Amino acid sequence: MSAPIDRRRFLQTSAGFGALAAGLSLSAEKRDPPAPVRAAGPDPAALAPSGPPRPYPASRPRVILIRFGGGVRRLETIADPDRTWCPFVYHELYRNRGILLNNVVMDDSPDVVTSHGEGTMYLLTGRYELHRDSAFLRTRYEAKVPTFFEYLRREYGEDHIPAHQALIVNGEDRVDEEFFTFSNSPHYGVRYRSTVLSLYRFKTFVLRDDLAHGRWTHRGRVPLTDHERREKQQQLRHLEDLGERQRDLNNASPELDAFWDRWRAYYGTSGFVNPRGDRLLTTLSLWALRYLRPKLLMINYQDPDYVHWGNRNFYTRAIAVIDEGIREIYNAVQADDEYRDNTVFLIVPDCGRDSNRCMPIPYQHHFNTRSAREIFAIAAGPERYVRHDRTPVGRNRQQIGVTATIGRLMGFRTPLVDAGAGPLQEIIA
Repeated sequence: MSAPIDRRRFLQTSAGFGALAAGLSLSAEKRDPPAPVRAAGPDPAALAPSGPPRPYPASRPRVILIRFGGGVRRLETIADPDRTWCPFVYHELYRNRGILLNNVVMDDSPDVVTSHGEGTMYLLTGRYELHRDSAFLRTRYEAKVPTFFEYLRREYGEDHIPAHQALIVNGEDRVDEEFFTFSNSPHYGVRYRSTVLSLYRFKTFVLRDDLAHGRWTHRGRVPLTDHERREKQQQLRHLEDLGERQRDLNNASPELDAFWDRWRAYYGTSGFVNPRGDRLLTTLSLWALRYLRPKLLMINYQDPDYVHWGNRNFYTRAIAVIDEGIREIYNAVQADDEYRDNTVFLIVPDCGRDSNRCMPIPYQHHFNTRSAREIFAIAAGPERYVRHDRTPVGRNRQQIGVTATIGRLMGFRTPLVDAGAGPLQEIIA
């Protein structure tokens, strides 16, 4: 049997075949002038800690950032309240408990790419940096400026916010995004990294644990044969073939080991029992809230990306699956004394989608057209943190304003974000 095709690499290699059709859409569009985003150097004093490490204030909220990933258009999400495929997000979170910014955009620049890895980096860092990878068809990007996780943990100290309370929940087929956890920025970096929960991390845990203690079974530990040991060592080396950033992957903790022990005891290791796709991300998030108690949680939903081929309904159904997952997470928050009335939800797509009627599936996203840059932001939570407003805010705002917005909510500075972008002040009470 031939090896399975990685769907993202297939898309990248085949993107050129759609470029001509995409160009028809581009030529018909009237572009808005670029938004006024400007880079500026930070005040050196702003890079110094604001004071000694301190506990995270009880007056500050927990934040759950939901990357409405895979690329979604406004048309199927927030444009029509009667036809939205995410009714919980629109009617419950926005209409009853928060605010909608319906004119958030990705900057109209050739270097700003409407894709998942880049869009996630823009959200994490608050800058439209040009990200390139030295390897062909690989998107293992490294941030040049701190992520909001680094800002948070440096402000309050690693002891007060340990790595397992600054979490990214990641999809199983986006291994490149496993290493968006820390930047190469001086004064920040791996010391203040976030932690990823994913099936990829679970697999590495299982291999290391089996090599250290023997093969795990429901009945107890079984010693490895020489052949099994060689096989597992080879599998682990393959997973760890990640260059310098494998040090992040290797940095385990008792809390994470206990988390994955529980997961293995409940779901086993076959992969046939646990949920898959975005339902897996929902389940991991629910477990994280229960067992790891994060202060800042980013959930990288992704299933709408399947729309590049096949039935168009895959796309709208994937939006509905994300909506169901957000509802489950919201209900879990409301049932928890620590999180209830103390949690802010931020929902922002990684990118939009094209609107090209010349394509069999008219809503791709790899061609940087205008509608692929048109996204939105929804914030919901207690009124002492988030404005409640049933009228959509139509002012043109930038996607990269999310980083400074989280900083404003959680009380940490973001000195290296783009000076012209944000925060999204309309959100904050």
